[in-house]
Amino acid sequence: MRYTFCMSNKIPLRSEVPETDKWDLSSIYKSNLEWENALSEIPVLTEKVVQFKGKLGSCPETFLSALKAFEQAELKMETVYHYASLQHEADEDDSEATDREGRAMMAYTKMQSEISFMNPEILAIPEKSLKEWISAPEFKDYKIYVEKLMHFNSYTLSEKEERILSLQAQPAETAYNAFSVLENVDLNRQFGSVNVNGEEKPLTQTTFTTLLKNQDRKVRETTYRQFYKKFEDFQNVISALYAGNVNQDVFRVRARGYDSCLQAALYGNKVPLSVYHNLIDCVHKNIKTLHEYYSLRKKIMGLQELRHYDVYVPLVKSVKMRHSYDGSVEIIRNALAPLGTEYTERLCSGLKNGWVDRYENAGKRSGAFSSGSYIGDPYILLNYDENDIRDVFTMAHEGGHSMHSWYSVHNNPFLSYDYTIFEAEVASTFNEELVFEYLLKNAKTEDEKKYLLAMRADDILATLHRQTMFAEFELKTHELVENGTPLTATLLRKTYRGLLEFYFGPEMHFEENSDMEGLRIPHFYNAFYVYKYATGISAALALARRVTSGGKKERDDYFEFLKSGGSRYPIESLRIAGVDMESTEPVQAACDTFKDIVEELKKLF
Repeated sequence: MRYTFCMSNKIPLRSEVPETDKWDLSSIYKSNLEWENALSEIPVLTEKVVQFKGKLGSCPETFLSALKAFEQAELKMETVYHYASLQHEADEDDSEATDREGRAMMAYTKMQSEISFMNPEILAIPEKSLKEWISAPEFKDYKIYVEKLMHFNSYTLSEKEERILSLQAQPAETAYNAFSVLENVDLNRQFGSVNVNGEEKPLTQTTFTTLLKNQDRKVRETTYRQFYKKFEDFQNVISALYAGNVNQDVFRVRARGYDSCLQAALYGNKVPLSVYHNLIDCVHKNIKTLHEYYSLRKKIMGLQELRHYDVYVPLVKSVKMRHSYDGSVEIIRNALAPLGTEYTERLCSGLKNGWVDRYENAGKRSGAFSSGSYIGDPYILLNYDENDIRDVFTMAHEGGHSMHSWYSVHNNPFLSYDYTIFEAEVASTFNEELVFEYLLKNAKTEDEKKYLLAMRADDILATLHRQTMFAEFELKTHELVENGTPLTATLLRKTYRGLLEFYFGPEMHFEENSDMEGLRIPHFYNAFYVYKYATGISAALALARRVTSGGKKERDDYFEFLKSGGSRYPIESLRIAGVDMESTEPVQAACDTFKDIVEELKKLF
């Protein structure tokens, strides 16, 4: 019988999950033995690159041969690491998968250290010669890569210094790796269980969110207190890990000569600093609407005081929207119809046939993600729960990433196929908006309409306001270290609590350990990542309106964006799609959309 977590109180082992519910990684490698053989080829391919050391600037023919050798080595390394990392994410308890992921990372570190001469040597070629060489037809697959490399000229170090930094890449992952194992394996075994209607339900990283949506307030309170108490027990360790990660960021930035961690994070994509600051300022300017929403929530729920564990429960108690996995695929097929049958058929076929690792198992990473590489299918990790309508949106979201990857791979050479995270969150959130509009249009009752509007308000809030709050926290923590202030558990909690109080407003009553939330967010280990969710939803809402209300041109513009891959900088590719992220209009429009939904909810309730 097909496993579905909601049908059982026991989290299965990876070995107990049917193969049909797991992703099929054979599009990358057909077996672990084939992977081992590929891993063994990396030193040989690396050596072929090393043979060009000191010769890159001798003539265009040599330079082209070096780029081809570099491309082959990088492609093999990406494929080897992708396969190993997917296995590891599916079961961090699997020692063999952990070993493969570790060996892949070691191979990557070794390769990068040996070919670290490439960038400094390329940039040592006179700019005039370099531009002339890459203008030749035979360089068409490498031109964009070299041009983007030239953008980093001011922050590229000597060969020796680049080698040192590349050798440091694997140790730099220690803080995140330790946090991930602590959170997903060790702590996940210690959260215990929560009594729900007389049954003991396991409390895990995945079920935490589900249990906070329970209509029984006692269940929510117990879940919240039990969960954060365990994190609080390890607050000093987790704080030290996060502080270590921020210190690594500052080290790399200072080694290269950037002005700040924020500048370094945005520089590569040519995203102006004003985009980051404008996001925070615009959300601050519109914070009153968010506070009004929490006041409305308190009133609808009939509470004397609103607690942090009250903000995730559905506002409409009577509507239960249960969707099987296959049923969700069909919703997505219908909702995304404005994008055409090629898009929907390819996506839905992948969702049903091997792209997705569907359900929770012991040791599996919590949450969801999409991960693509140049070789093989784009893969999606879910922890799908058919009782949670948001998981339909999650499937559509990750499907947006995967289709973005598919179009990028099929329209660009390897060295310029990979799009930025700044763009990625547009394609995913675009899909969510179309699913919402489809479900709202087909709502059968007023209660369903209320339910969907309230859920959409929560989703926009989570992506726009919450991620902006996270972005502000990251900015504050990095600025503290840059200005010479060490990060301690006390300081981190105080900083995060101040943001909680500002964003949630006067109606919210927090627990003493509510600020522990700031120490359990995995994305914080990839600095200045989360703001892209907020800018992404702003762009996505604008583009969804443009495509659904437009015609062939508007749809073609959107597909031109999906096909861009890494061939353009993100601000440029989004401008081609029809939205200007250098202006404040998209963020303000997203805030206005949220305000409209809140006003509609006031009327309906």
